[in-house]
Amino acid sequence: MAELVPRMAQELLDELVSALRVVIVNGPRQSGKTTLLKKYQNAHGGTYRTLDNRQDQEAAVADPAAFAAEGSPPRLIDEVHRGGDWLVRAIKIAVDEDPRPGQFILSGSSRFLAVPSLSESLAGRAAFVDLWPLSMAEQTGGTSDFITRVFRDPASLGSQESAWTREDYVRAICAGGYPEVLSLTSRIARRAWFDGYLTTVINRDISDFAEIGKIRAIPQLLSMVTARSGTPVVITDLARSVELDRATVRTYLTYLDTVFLTAKVPFWSTNLTSRLSKSPKVFVTDSGLATHLLGLAETDLSQVGHPAFGNLTETFVFTELLKLRTVSETSFTIYQFREREGREVDFVLEGPGGAVVGIEVKSSTSPGTDSAKHLRWLQTKLGDRFIAGVVLHLGTRASSFGDSIYALPVSALWGHATSQR
Repeated sequence: MAELVPRMAQELLDELVSALRVVIVNGPRQSGKTTLLKKYQNAHGGTYRTLDNRQDQEAAVADPAAFAAEGSPPRLIDEVHRGGDWLVRAIKIAVDEDPRPGQFILSGSSRFLAVPSLSESLAGRAAFVDLWPLSMAEQTGGTSDFITRVFRDPASLGSQESAWTREDYVRAICAGGYPEVLSLTSRIARRAWFDGYLTTVINRDISDFAEIGKIRAIPQLLSMVTARSGTPVVITDLARSVELDRATVRTYLTYLDTVFLTAKVPFWSTNLTSRLSKSPKVFVTDSGLATHLLGLAETDLSQVGHPAFGNLTETFVFTELLKLRTVSETSFTIYQFREREGREVDFVLEGPGGAVVGIEVKSSTSPGTDSAKHLRWLQTKLGDRFIAGVVLHLGTRASSFGDSIYALPVSALWGHATSQR
């Protein structure tokens, strides 16, 4: 499926390579980075090498300067972090000596700036493209302009009904977006794929840059995070659950973030109130992986009222927002807002000039006006900064609650498209 589905990041990659010396494609393992790089090479030429290949990795470590200079540009180096700090330094020297754009396209399954073994960041020389598993827009052939529309003309989003049913959403949540998983029809095969995937990422990718004393605790910690998605992280609680000290848990959470298995949603810092919960939320970055970690399947989540369904729906929406952030022409940052007294907004999107869109996620098919009460409170506090509030739900109808607050089907995130590629 990775070979067949056009990636929305392709156009962004083309544009950045034409303007900058180095472009770094970051993202989780098996999200399609290699396919993206090879597709670029097929269209534009260049020299492709992967440091997953032992011979190439040994060559990069033995003589990083020669490795960086080999071949015609753009030089595409997959899993570049495996070459170590000296390879990155050699790339820095190369692009300083030849500042023309399009010198290197690098990729990695670890967050480049967060890998402890790399001291060189290529700051001022590189741009980043985050490539996540396939978005619903990519899977269905839908649109990716939701963010731009909600900031510029939110009323336009309420003009179309959705054909998506609750069962459709359950299916999409359980499938996630990893290209290879989407082609698997057997539940046993999917379970085996995810088990193997986690083993590879933890035992290879994390172990490449970190000393892990209790590696068996990481899958358990990841499962704990998944079960608590949508709620602020409490380190003490996690430490007690996995029988580790708080410092170790904090370090392991950083490792999970470094290899893109999880992503943090920081609290929204504001002077609206001093009674904020300042702990971030942490989400697994693929809803299919999340359901696997919880041991759930479509038949489980099809039961109305399943206790995990609300958190998984919020995880699903968050992963779609992450993917939209990569390709959206309107830049935005994702936050969460939570007061100790109970007021909370699932996602606060802050865009250009401090403009704010609030998003609530409901697993109901028919949310009432009460579902928007915290959005209304936020609106009264922010005034003109508040552009729109959106209650995303699993029903089919879009409606307005008045005063720039709307109830929209979750499928609005990809233009309600339903056709499968």
